[in-house]
Amino acid sequence: MPINILMPALSPTMEKGNLSKWLKKEGDKVQSGDVIAEIETDKATMEVEAIEDGTLAKIVVPEGTADVAVNDVIAVLASEGEDVKAAASAGAVAPAKPAAETPKPASTSAASAPAPAPVAAPASVPAPTPQANGHARVFASPLARRLAKDAGIDVANIAGSGPRGRVVARDVEGAKSGKGLKAPGAAPGAALPAIAPALSDQQVRALFPEGSYEVVPHDGMRRTIAQRLTASTQTIPHFYLTIDCNLDALLKAREDINAAAPKDKDGKPTYKLSVNDFVVKALALALQRVPDANVSWTEGGMLKHRHSDIGVAVAMPGGLITPIVREAENKPLSAISNQMKDFAARARARKLKPEEYQGGTSAVSNLGMYGIKDFTAVINPPHATILAVGAGEERAIVRGGKIEAATMMSVTLSCDHRAVDGALGAELIGAFKRLIENPVLMVV
Repeated sequence: MPINILMPALSPTMEKGNLSKWLKKEGDKVQSGDVIAEIETDKATMEVEAIEDGTLAKIVVPEGTADVAVNDVIAVLASEGEDVKAAASAGAVAPAKPAAETPKPASTSAASAPAPAPVAAPASVPAPTPQANGHARVFASPLARRLAKDAGIDVANIAGSGPRGRVVARDVEGAKSGKGLKAPGAAPGAALPAIAPALSDQQVRALFPEGSYEVVPHDGMRRTIAQRLTASTQTIPHFYLTIDCNLDALLKAREDINAAAPKDKDGKPTYKLSVNDFVVKALALALQRVPDANVSWTEGGMLKHRHSDIGVAVAMPGGLITPIVREAENKPLSAISNQMKDFAARARARKLKPEEYQGGTSAVSNLGMYGIKDFTAVINPPHATILAVGAGEERAIVRGGKIEAATMMSVTLSCDHRAVDGALGAELIGAFKRLIENPVLMVV
């Protein structure tokens, strides 16, 4: 039976992608795990692997095609022993999309999502069809249904990552730990409604003389950022807490640590710590000391995380991305520093993998290098907090009744009031301040 290879959803918010390159040609043998194509999403360029053995019978979408919708047929694979020409003909006339609208992930969820959807799906998989009671039929593999039953989980409450939103075994395994569960009462594939702009394109352009501006089309990244942050500010009740931190002890410790760094074979230091590395470590440890703030809000219940997975905003042409330092509370400062340098380089080249920027329990946005004293950052779901970090600068402070000069840094914690109350947020930012001002606590 011919197998339709579908445009995969390589991130929770992906609706379209650019098929940049085919790495196999028609007639080539394909084995499960072979990289068959490269796809550009709003965040990165990623490789797509086959999940079935066979022969690439027909390429439906040529390389270089932009804005290919998720779940569109991009190629047809002939199964082992199947006539390739017959498979190409049969697969080519198979419907590329289900009759009903394909469920899509909500645009506000940036992480904690199930693994990316499989690349190939049998052409015979039926399309979801609305039932008489108004609810869409739940499609799940037999193994997934059995695992869900054994775990006592209603399969209808699990977000599917398989072809056409089908629930597969890995989705059930994720649901056991609270990942990929739909909110009670939510319709399958329900997403936040689109937000109408205050002014239309024509209304905005009418305010400026023709020829006085250049229209720069939005790319996928800019559209995704706009959708997520609009939804975040409209659906998450933000509140903000600002505190000043004395950096004098940290700057001295940083200088000593960097001076003692071992050299590699070329005589270069194996690491060079930045203030931001200390910030990431301090936030990770603060979340461990105030575990009730290390949470994510869901309608079904609070997800209380065991580890501190800290996202760090990295600027790149056209937008930003937030790679995640996993289990940052357990990593030495040197490891955090080197990992962030690697993330930043690959982020700017759009080479990060989805699992490297999806998820996280909190985040850091640092504009100190631009001289910004303080600012507020927008929470990136599923996080419940984000720390905005300003510049370290010399200020006059009063100590023991005397005015002294000290290097101070203002930080502002944005909190999701559904998950983190004011007193809890104050406890968290207070724990962060103690760690930043006493850096020895980060290494014991």
